[in-house]
Amino acid sequence: MKKTFFFLFLTILVLGNSFAQDYTQYVDPFIGTGGHGHVFLGANVPFGYVQAGPTQKKQGWDWCSGYHYSDSTVIGFGQLHLSGTGIGDLGDISLLPTIGKDEREIKFAHRAEYVTPGYYSVMLANGIRVELSATKRVAYHRYSYPANVKKGYIVLNLWQGIGWDKMTSCQMKQESDRVISGVRNSTGWAKDQNVYFVAEFSQPIKQIKNEKDSIWVFETIPTGAPVEVKVGLSAVSIANARKNMNAEIPEWNFTKIVTNAQNDWNKELGKIAISTKDEHARRIFYTAMYHTMIAPSVFSDVNGEYRGADAKIHKGSFTNYTTFSLWDTYRAAFPLMTIIHPEMQKDLAQTFLHIYKEQGKLPVWHLMGNETDCMVGNPCVPVLCDIALKGFDVDMKKVLEATKSSQLLSERGLGNIKKYGYDPVDKDKDKETVAKGLEYALADWCVAQVALKLGKKDDYKYFYNRSQSYCKFYFDKKTGFMRGRLSDGTFREPFNPFNTIHRQDDYTEGNAWQYTWLVPHDVHGLVKAFGSEKKFVEKLDSLFIVTGDMGKEASPDISGLIGQYAHGNEPSHHIIYMYNYVGQPYKAAPLLRKVMKDMYHDNIDGLSGNEDVGQMSAWYILSSLGLYQVEPAGGKFVFGSPIFDKAKINVGNGKIFSITTKNNSAVNKYIQSVRLNGKLYTRSYIMFKDIQKGGNLEFIMGDKPSKFGTNKKNRP
Repeated sequence: MKKTFFFLFLTILVLGNSFAQDYTQYVDPFIGTGGHGHVFLGANVPFGYVQAGPTQKKQGWDWCSGYHYSDSTVIGFGQLHLSGTGIGDLGDISLLPTIGKDEREIKFAHRAEYVTPGYYSVMLANGIRVELSATKRVAYHRYSYPANVKKGYIVLNLWQGIGWDKMTSCQMKQESDRVISGVRNSTGWAKDQNVYFVAEFSQPIKQIKNEKDSIWVFETIPTGAPVEVKVGLSAVSIANARKNMNAEIPEWNFTKIVTNAQNDWNKELGKIAISTKDEHARRIFYTAMYHTMIAPSVFSDVNGEYRGADAKIHKGSFTNYTTFSLWDTYRAAFPLMTIIHPEMQKDLAQTFLHIYKEQGKLPVWHLMGNETDCMVGNPCVPVLCDIALKGFDVDMKKVLEATKSSQLLSERGLGNIKKYGYDPVDKDKDKETVAKGLEYALADWCVAQVALKLGKKDDYKYFYNRSQSYCKFYFDKKTGFMRGRLSDGTFREPFNPFNTIHRQDDYTEGNAWQYTWLVPHDVHGLVKAFGSEKKFVEKLDSLFIVTGDMGKEASPDISGLIGQYAHGNEPSHHIIYMYNYVGQPYKAAPLLRKVMKDMYHDNIDGLSGNEDVGQMSAWYILSSLGLYQVEPAGGKFVFGSPIFDKAKINVGNGKIFSITTKNNSAVNKYIQSVRLNGKLYTRSYIMFKDIQKGGNLEFIMGDKPSKFGTNKKNRP
């Protein structure tokens, strides 16, 4: 892909960078902007509320973030964006610098774009260079007009949004010749979103046009110096937007803000330092790290106030977060965060518990203080239980209360599960009953583990028994698939394990081949359901070679196929690691290497499916290190096939967990033996507590399968 480097600016930036190792040089934010990656492109800081970036003219599924590499027309630079989602929203508080007062869309060339973590720049076709940077709650714009322009214009657009977003009301006020404030209310994926803003300009502006009371055009007289704009945001009030701006960017110094942003990124990216001769893999890895830290997003102001899930204003002693794509991220993104972001776990847990208190249940897919109820199951349950079971600072009794209560609701198929033990296809108008049932089952298992830890025997027994519904009700021993079941106990007919109709059958973005394995909480139980390890392995082997027609109405999310294994969507992400549970890690190794090689690339179409707010990237990070948490809570990380010579992981509290891979190569993909802190280690997994202590894990690799991990006592 092509970039234009602005050498003078970058020289200043590098000189200002206080980090000895510049990890941002290995990040290419263009990766995933093509294909169906749907990633955000622009300027932000790790886990920031603000994502300042371009919004393009074209709208559609591949423009969920507002940007797709196939397009080259910009209609504004919004302050909030999503990354990797399958639904579009946000794009709020758009600014567009123009030469003509009636310009509303401007062409640009990708060769005139440059982006690095914390900084975005583009030379528009009208000759204006746009540069963007950000802090957590404030966007910083800089516009350089052509030297021959006597009058410039800036369009402030509150009408414009992305995807489902639709403005419902707005207010704007020009407080002075340099300050504008206001609020934008909208509905969309987030049903009731409120964004308050204060925009301060570095030189005087004059309003000359008003369209729909939501689009204001301002005139500015270029003085030779760039026009700079600071945009403070808040979901609470204009006063808080101003406080955020004054606290985070009190002065006019664009280069300093960019340098600070880069330092913030280096601090976070440097939490894993890898050694490798493969520059492609290095770029993929650090870009993946970058993508995992776009969200969750800070959703409280500098004074601690935030808009709650009850639409009321609260003040907390913790950092409140939003943008939780939990159905995707409970699988790898959140387990990764427990390793490299331990300092965030208490605040994340507090966020979840406060959402539970404010809306009566744990979040499902939370966006800007709104429950979207998107996707199936109760995916916050495994995340919160995982935090608690790993020993982070959270009240476990409150965790049990919140998870138990959320699992005992009667909504989204749960009422049927309480009545029948499963979700009958003829009693649930919303369909997707197998996917719901399996997701609820794994969440039940997580609740059971917390109850067991607290000595609550009755709760443990109840939820553990419910977690077994996968084999009691959904698994059909005759066909060897998870199937939809009617209320009379019979399986739905006709049945085709390949065919799938998006959102209209028994599965969610998948088919029976993919969902049969969604039992990460009880792999050994699933083996028994098949009747023997031999039958289980035969079926698992078949998954990666069988082919069939999924039908014309299959979800586009079912991508990245190896046989019927679909790496482009999350329900498949744990499946390869199931080989360890039956003593055949040597079968997982070549498949893992194939996925890492074929499904991840350092080009614009570098992802096999939606980034899904960090999950696709988190799978790569963990798998490239040789680890993956299969069980949804508790911290059992299964070994795979590491690809880097060495990785030093900062696990917090001044401790480093190092992973060294000896005799590593594309051919030497099989683990021969393992040492932990110099001692022979025979298990094919490691517990979180051992990673958290720090130390050294050493993999010795070879070109042929070995007996490592084959003995039953050494399996997960």
